[in-house]
Amino acid sequence: MEPALLPRAKFDALVQTLAQAGYRVFGPVPRAGAVVFDEIASADELPRGYKSEQVPGRYRLTHDGGERLFDFVHGHESLKRFTFAAEERLWSVSHDGQVAFHAHLPEGRPTAVIGARACDIAGMRVQDRTFIAGRHASFTDPYFESRRRSIFIVAVNCSVCTSTCFCASQGAGPRVTEAFDIALTELDDAFLLETGSEAGEALAAQLPLEPAREEHHQQAAQQIARVAQSQTRRIDNEGIYELLFDNLDHPRWDDVAARCLSCANCVMVCPTCFCHRENEVPDMGGTSSDHVRQWDACFTMEHGSTHGARLRPQVKQRYRQWLTHKLGSWWKQFDVSGCVGCGRCITWCPTGIDLTEEAAALRAEPGLKA
Repeated sequence: MEPALLPRAKFDALVQTLAQAGYRVFGPVPRAGAVVFDEIASADELPRGYKSEQVPGRYRLTHDGGERLFDFVHGHESLKRFTFAAEERLWSVSHDGQVAFHAHLPEGRPTAVIGARACDIAGMRVQDRTFIAGRHASFTDPYFESRRRSIFIVAVNCSVCTSTCFCASQGAGPRVTEAFDIALTELDDAFLLETGSEAGEALAAQLPLEPAREEHHQQAAQQIARVAQSQTRRIDNEGIYELLFDNLDHPRWDDVAARCLSCANCVMVCPTCFCHRENEVPDMGGTSSDHVRQWDACFTMEHGSTHGARLRPQVKQRYRQWLTHKLGSWWKQFDVSGCVGCGRCITWCPTGIDLTEEAAALRAEPGLKA
């Protein structure tokens, strides 16, 4: 269908129509000083009038009393929490006369997420290459696939950015271009609505839409272009694999290790990271056990352990593993960067480490040896 206008005063119709279609509806809500995704029953719960200030190591929400619902930059959460659960039971085993295994695939209601940004969707598409069989993966993870197939995405094109955003240099935003059902661009009094799937078209047909004029298209395009032009950070991906792997002994790794706490905040907020651990959790009676998967990080000492030996005991080695994989070897594995330029790792790093700065430092003086 042709792009149309959803008046701001009628935005709640989108929330209610999704709920009536059987979806659990999630949207961004302000909570504890940040914007998080939570289940919503009304558009009144969205962060009307909120803005976010983000710099390396700092995040702050402010409220200006305005009417815009999405005039903020994302918080620490991305779509990853909806497709790749932070913790889930994969299967259980019981012994009651005989051993029996039981699979535990997700069986919840379909989920609709309002407010996904272009970088979030780009991150989800990177994880698609990891978990769903195709050109880059030989095995489909049924847990990821089940959630991925049942998610309805209402994306929002960015109208603002912060100092930590650099999605434009990664080709991941600020405009949503794929893998959405409905995409919105927030204008002064309405939302320019586009559909990206049959499910999106079917739902949009039930909304109180109005015709969009050329001026609305121009305003939306200019708004998105301003966001891209205002971004000051970037990553130069030209020859970045060779740059990183030709400089594994560069003194810059020691410099960043002196600042890194190895806390793994960057991995937890990253929309593309997929490291995980799997554990057996036995019951107290010793007759059954759950096999549980949890998010993990290459920054933890245990993640790099094999047969009791710690492969990367130094912080320098763990940070180097993370950065060379994300910016370098990801290209070899998946034909894309592992970084979508969302800037979350910069904002939520307690010491404000900036991966764009680290990559630029290696490029400025490549070939140096420790």
